[in-house]
Order: sequence, then C-alpha cells, then structure tokens
Amino acid sequence: MQPKRRTAILISGRGSNMEALVAAAAAADYPAEIVLVLSNRPDAGGLATAAAHGIATRAIDHRPFGGDRAAHEAAVDAALRAAGVEIVCLAGYLRLLSPFLVGRWAGRMLNIHPSLLPAYKGLHTHERVLAAGETRHGCTVHLVNEDLDSGPILAQAEVPVLPGDTPETLAARVLTEEHRLYPEALREVASGPLPRVGGPV
Repeated sequence: MQPKRRTAILISGRGSNMEALVAAAAAADYPAEIVLVLSNRPDAGGLATAAAHGIATRAIDHRPFGGDRAAHEAAVDAALRAAGVEIVCLAGYLRLLSPFLVGRWAGRMLNIHPSLLPAYKGLHTHERVLAAGETRHGCTVHLVNEDLDSGPILAQAEVPVLPGDTPETLAARVLTEEHRLYPEALREVASGPLPRVGGPV
C-alpha cells in the first residue's frame, strides 16, 4: 500500500467542504492525509476547526501584499512545499489564482464548484439556475487550470430543482452532495499517479 498522499486544503471561510475532507481522511484506508489547512484570511473559521483536529494551519493574509498577487502566491507556494504537500484542494478559497500557482500545481490542484460545469461558471450559481428555470442543478469537482471553472472534470453530482426552491434551499441541497462528492474525487486522485510538481523545488 502506497503512503498516503500529503494534501493541503485552501480556505477563506468556515470550510464546510474542508470538514468533509478531514472526516474522510480520518479513515485508515483513505489514500490522502490532510497535513495543512491554509487560508488567505487569518480570521477564517475553518482554521480553528482544523487546529482542533490536530492539523497544521497557516494564514497568509493577502492584504499586506497589496495588489501583488505574484508575491502572495509565491508565499503560498513556499508554504505548500515546506509542508511536503502533494495535492491541493480548494474549498471556498476566494482568490482568483494566477497562472503561476496553477502551473506549479497542474494536475494536482482540485476545486469544487456549485454547478454542473461547464454550465454556470463563476459566482451566484444558485440564483442564476433558478432565474433560468432549470430543472436540474448540482456540483462539480475539477482540476484547476488557468481558465475559471474550466479544468478537466473529475466528478459530478446532480440534484433536482424543486418547485418553490429559493437560492438557500437549493444551495443546501447542493452542499450535501458537495460533502459527499469531494472526498470521493480526492480518493480517486490520491489513489493514482500524480504529475510532477511544476517548477524548481
């Protein structure tokens, strides 16, 4: 049995998907272990949750970097490498990543998005789905590339749009599926071969 893949989770808030991944990784036969939870917001609620599980945490506040995304991402990348991370999971990380960080972790960085991609990329997916009169909605786990919500799809889960749904009720139904789907997708990625991390180590 191969060693568990060292995985980091990047968050900006309370990290409910992070909690789902942490819970899954606690199983003895799960192929990934969560070794770092990193946030761009020092007050992110998920940091305390991760620390309570005995997971190393790191806050790299983007604000002191001003508009210098490259410098902030270099610090994030350095923290990931220092922790020996092999896979990165974005879980409500509210930063648009530059080609630098995406390129460094190509094929090793996952994201979960609350829509059935390629439909409804970007924000406010639940509101937009309801406004369009859709009858189905869901979530997607995909590899991250340089284009927003456009990387190769790893897994999807579908939910019905019900009469009388509000953005809140629909979001709750989708979130339940996110918490199931993301650990399954990470299991698949962690069980297989990984591409080499880009750039010099």
